[in-house]
Amino acid sequence: MSRPPTFTPPPGARAYAVRTARGEFAVVDAPVAAGVEPRGVALLLPGFTGSKEDFNPLHVPLAARGYRTVAVDGRGQFESDGPESDESAYAQGELARDVLAQAAALDTGPVHLLGHSFGGQVARAAVLLDSAPFRSLTLMSSGPAEISASQQQRVKLLRDALAVMTMSEVWEAIQSMEAPEETETGEDTALDAGLDDRADLRRRWLGTRPAQLLAAGRQLCAEPDRVAELALAALPFHVLSGVRDDTWPVPLLDDMAVRLGAHRTVIADAEHSPNTDRPAQTALAIADFWDRVPGTAS
Repeated sequence: MSRPPTFTPPPGARAYAVRTARGEFAVVDAPVAAGVEPRGVALLLPGFTGSKEDFNPLHVPLAARGYRTVAVDGRGQFESDGPESDESAYAQGELARDVLAQAAALDTGPVHLLGHSFGGQVARAAVLLDSAPFRSLTLMSSGPAEISASQQQRVKLLRDALAVMTMSEVWEAIQSMEAPEETETGEDTALDAGLDDRADLRRRWLGTRPAQLLAAGRQLCAEPDRVAELALAALPFHVLSGVRDDTWPVPLLDDMAVRLGAHRTVIADAEHSPNTDRPAQTALAIADFWDRVPGTAS
């Protein structure tokens, strides 16, 4: 799981529910810094068991570069509503249509789209439905197809637990199995004991709908390789990751970047969540890529 240093929106940002044609979604919306020329707007999608707060460390440095950033809880994630038990509501196509509706609701014209991990696969699906609302696509620690075998085992354990236990019981079971000093660095399939505010982490876990976790877990374990299809979209691509990743091995991400003709960034000393492992370096790489996208203000 990503480890946001705080669940409090950063200075200047606002937390609210954005209204769309497909319902309301909780967001953290950070405007361009005062006195800085606006250069674009970005929509940020979090990963499995994550939330909009995973991007909190990126908002201020990206605002200083002229970018308004809107991080969103997807359907059934944390503070966005969704059904408790209907997995069909979380089919990838449904989530992709949500993203198109979110982009339209911002009413700013085409936006930069960034997805972390599972959010990257949802972002890819949205672009494949309609690339027109987007200026670019950044896939952060998000691979070409299904997750690694070891991470599939972790997802299976979580799904098996959710089949017989409540969300609260699963939380307690996970906590009892983790030593206080341990930190997870793989795909977000368990709760990370490294978060500073465990109360907020528990609140996020309990706010996430079980059906969302079950559906997302199934998708992560069965996602087909759609890179060739994505490469046909008329968008600039960016593949960004840490130097280590046990969810999608880094060589897979390198190869995906080549197949997409994408800009490639590897963040030193970062793993599956460069947005929280090395936020300053990650924000710099993201802004540098966005600056090079055709049509960006000089």
